[in-house]
Amino acid sequence: MLDIKFIKENREIVEMAIKNKKTKGEIDLDLLFSLHSQKSELRTKLDEVNAQRNQAAKEQNIEKGKQLKEEASELESKLSAIDKQFLQIMLLIPNIPSADTPIGPDESGNKVVRHWGEIPKFNFEPKAHWDLGEELGIIDNERAAKVSGSRFTFLKGDIVRLQYALMQFGMEILTNEDTLKTIAEEAGLEVSTKPFVPVWPPDMVRPAVYNRLGRLDPKEDKYYLGDEDDVYLAGSAEHTLGAIHMDEILDEKEMPVRYVAYSTCFRREAGAAGKDTRGILRMHQFDKMEMETFCLPEKSREEQDFLVAIQEYVMRKLKLPYQVVAICTGDMGIPDHRQIDIDAWMPGQDAYKETHTSDLMTSFQSRRLNTRVKREGGNEFVHMNDATLFSMRPLIAIMENYQEKDGSIKIPEVLQKYVGKDRIIKISL
Repeated sequence: MLDIKFIKENREIVEMAIKNKKTKGEIDLDLLFSLHSQKSELRTKLDEVNAQRNQAAKEQNIEKGKQLKEEASELESKLSAIDKQFLQIMLLIPNIPSADTPIGPDESGNKVVRHWGEIPKFNFEPKAHWDLGEELGIIDNERAAKVSGSRFTFLKGDIVRLQYALMQFGMEILTNEDTLKTIAEEAGLEVSTKPFVPVWPPDMVRPAVYNRLGRLDPKEDKYYLGDEDDVYLAGSAEHTLGAIHMDEILDEKEMPVRYVAYSTCFRREAGAAGKDTRGILRMHQFDKMEMETFCLPEKSREEQDFLVAIQEYVMRKLKLPYQVVAICTGDMGIPDHRQIDIDAWMPGQDAYKETHTSDLMTSFQSRRLNTRVKREGGNEFVHMNDATLFSMRPLIAIMENYQEKDGSIKIPEVLQKYVGKDRIIKISL
């Protein structure tokens, strides 16, 4: 949520953000400003009436006190109704995109910033991961569909060990300050190299908390467990991690606060009907390792650049060709100030596919969550970042880039110590 003072002083910028982010629903800024004025007037009147009530109590004027109590109750009722209407509009207003965010209607407006690695050349026709998975017996969507429906899978054999290897590899990187220092130096960044705190988060989140995060919509893409439980299955770890310090004041000496969480994620993929139906690119259930950080406002852009540098570091260690992409206004989320994605080259699909994303929200989420930092000049809203480290998508990139002519899959050298072997072959039941 933006500051109402900022909205008033920068109306044109806000209106441009509303337009470029294709915000759903009509946002009437004139009505918003009018409601804000009414709130201020009612609050002043209520304060005056309460002051008169205190005076009446001192004078033991019971009749006047009773009259003023009724007047205060009426003012509180009006204030509550106006405040609710005011908040409804405020929650619709998107975050302001950064100056370097491309303006565009959808993913066609995204801009490739840089490439790394050479596209591999094969002396055979490379296969897509779904064919590799079926032939090796390590991806079984057909049996999973019988049990759970479409967009679910059974991963089997060494592909499971490879997925856990990615998570172990990632955890070691994020908890090792020496490694983080190396990453910062390679990226030319002067940032804190404070390690990440591992977290095992809940997989459920309350609707009110989801709404405060600004991630509840689109509701149709989330699994709601019904009125009896009144919780959603989390679509990603940042949907719970982001709220970990809700209604808290952090100490400036502790900043930045960094977490890494490994969790199961649930998404309906409501907007992906007929898209990526084969393989494991778009699943209703998948595992993901997510980074979430809270930092001082003046450090948040550098913090995001550091998160992207970490993502690039792991991709280079895995020797996976990739491109870094600046996401445009029409393709980014409502809370996002700046979004950077990484797409890995998928030989079997002859295309780049997104494997990582990083979102800088500035104070948009923290203002809604009331997460602040105590500073000499007073309390400030922290700035927040979240970013993927590993999901099942880098697993796909490994399968397709490391495939061999005989159908086996080589395991990247940095992961072999975790898996205990150097290649994946057909499993025998």
